[in-house]
Amino acid sequence: MYLSALSLTDFRSYAQLELELTAGRTTFLGPNGQGKTNLLEAVAYLSTLGSHRVGSDAPLVRLGAERAVVRGAVVRDDRSITIELELVPGKANRARINRSPVPRPREVLGLLRTVLFAPEDLALVKGDPGGRRGFLDDLLVARAPRYAGVRADYERVNKQRTTLLKTAGMARRGSRSGASGSGGGGDLSTLDVWDEHLSRVGGELLAGRLRVVEAIRGLVDDAYAKVSDSRGPITMEYRSSVPELGSDGRDPAALAAALAAELARLRPQEIERGVSLAGPHRDDLALSVGDLPARGYASQGESWSLALALRLASYEVLREGEYGGGEPVLLLDDVFAELDTSRRERLAELLAPAEQVLITAAVAGDVPAALSGRILSVGSGTVGDIADMARENTPGAVDERS
Repeated sequence: MYLSALSLTDFRSYAQLELELTAGRTTFLGPNGQGKTNLLEAVAYLSTLGSHRVGSDAPLVRLGAERAVVRGAVVRDDRSITIELELVPGKANRARINRSPVPRPREVLGLLRTVLFAPEDLALVKGDPGGRRGFLDDLLVARAPRYAGVRADYERVNKQRTTLLKTAGMARRGSRSGASGSGGGGDLSTLDVWDEHLSRVGGELLAGRLRVVEAIRGLVDDAYAKVSDSRGPITMEYRSSVPELGSDGRDPAALAAALAAELARLRPQEIERGVSLAGPHRDDLALSVGDLPARGYASQGESWSLALALRLASYEVLREGEYGGGEPVLLLDDVFAELDTSRRERLAELLAPAEQVLITAAVAGDVPAALSGRILSVGSGTVGDIADMARENTPGAVDERS
């Protein structure tokens, strides 16, 4: 699988861009702030319907434009598929496959699969649990796109349930203070229905996450050893807000029942506080290097190695996964500038065999020789060829023809 063409209209800094790509390795080279990351962000958006930099679509639309269009041609199994996404802030986005409209944008998920390495990945190790939950869910959807609907349903139900908890709590406090009015009982009755929905969808999401953790556990440990040239060992534990859930692959029905029981137990506290205290949105993926938690104890080098290992494991799971779909496209957004020489070289050797690797760099010398290939210059909203990269004798050297 590889991306053979990328077209942008009013996406980020690009008013209009038509770019032909090939399998193999391509480096987008240019000073910071010229739009290199925007290119990889667009490719990743075609794959995931999301950005690794912002949480909403509005910043992706060029200032002054009403909409943005991202289009890509994907070659897989010797045939080409065109994916087109139209981003309209404040309105529903639209999607087309081979120029034909589809009912929902998420219909395109799975047509292009990517694994993105970016400086933001350090937050997977050092940041809050939300980033690690997102990592698991993104990988889950990439493996099996139907989970995009499960994830969206869970977020919708949890939002509605939280609103009802706040309403019930206000009604109960009003009753205690002698305020007139009713509705608390009705709120609690409605909450029973949403508890059932949350447990059912939450059980399915939990089952998917647990399968992902099992799939990558050994791969992360192996990748960490290869990137860092040392053994942690790396341990991973899915920590659920449901007691004694464990990390085994129990079926969704059993997980739903466990979640329902916990919601029933916690209901008085939830109503009092106005928040949902149990469910996938409260869970974490605990990472440890050796005997110590990675968050708060891992060195900068260890943290980077672990972040890279998580992405390498994702690549392996998608490349050899049970769901098929072809080898994912690798996106490396200015990653090598963050690494020391040894980690840089080891990572490049691991990624070099991939069918397509798209790289951004401010300095050509940051890109290891193992990833030599085509170079495209990025600047002032334009992208153009510089030269073929041939650094057999002088790693980092580049022909600077304009």
